[in-house]
Amino acid sequence: MLRTALTDRFSLTAPIVGAPMAGVAGGRLAAAVSAGGGLGMIGVGGAVSPEVIQAEADRARAGGKPYGIGLMAWVLERRPEQADAVISARPDLVSISFGDYGRWVGRFHDAGIPVVTQAGDVDAARAAAGHGVDLIVARGAEGGGHGHDRVGTLPLLQGVLAAVDVPVLAAGGIATARGLAAVLAAGAAGAWIGTALLACPEGDNTPAARKRIQAANETGTVYTRLFDVGRRIPWPREFGGRALANEFSRAWEGRDDELAADEQAQRQLADAQQQEDYDLGCLYAGQAVGLVTEERPATTLVTELAAGAEELLRRWS
Repeated sequence: MLRTALTDRFSLTAPIVGAPMAGVAGGRLAAAVSAGGGLGMIGVGGAVSPEVIQAEADRARAGGKPYGIGLMAWVLERRPEQADAVISARPDLVSISFGDYGRWVGRFHDAGIPVVTQAGDVDAARAAAGHGVDLIVARGAEGGGHGHDRVGTLPLLQGVLAAVDVPVLAAGGIATARGLAAVLAAGAAGAWIGTALLACPEGDNTPAARKRIQAANETGTVYTRLFDVGRRIPWPREFGGRALANEFSRAWEGRDDELAADEQAQRQLADAQQQEDYDLGCLYAGQAVGLVTEERPATTLVTELAAGAEELLRRWS
């Protein structure tokens, strides 16, 4: 069994944390990741109510394994009741990223809940350690969903490991046993995986979305703000998102300000999302998407990633 600071702290058998992908990672997916020996996370979107947070937490903990909940700092400024709901749910880990997360760390620590945050460069990782977080996610530019597009995973991981004493998880581009083994060999305490879970049937995304993910390749993503601007989601400007490129992103490339004033385009994008039309609608995914070629249960995926990485590390040593 692979042992790291992550597995020891949370009594895991796989050094894997499921990324808290809002709209995909609900309690069912979190429970499946945890059943495989990792730590599943629930992603909380901006419109999620405290009642929904509690219901998803109940689903995640039903299997009796550790689980976590991911929050967005910029949303908490508007909806602090989400933090109250998470404290009431008592997860084993809370993730707070994307905005002024530092002011929330002490509150979760006072409730006995460890905190992890994502960092897209070394300075951000140093700042996170200064805020007293328990773990840091070195999230490279390859990663799907929101974050920074500054540094690739491998150079970022090396820099962060050298800069902080806090256990570090690697994120971005990790979807196979080889990827997991590589970051563990470099010194990461584990991998934070999202894209690899996008074709798992336990996710809250649609069958059509899962098929689209399986058909994509590693060059088929784009880092952009267009989908947030088009849907009028008020993400801070500094955080774009990596998504599957499509007709909408190509048509509006470089025209963010024009899109922000185009009501017809907003309706077109909203209709596409409703109709599961991913030629126009948004599907967040990272550059590892080309490695996701089949639908597999999350429990099986996590177990196989860990077993494969352990075998590779044994072979290489």
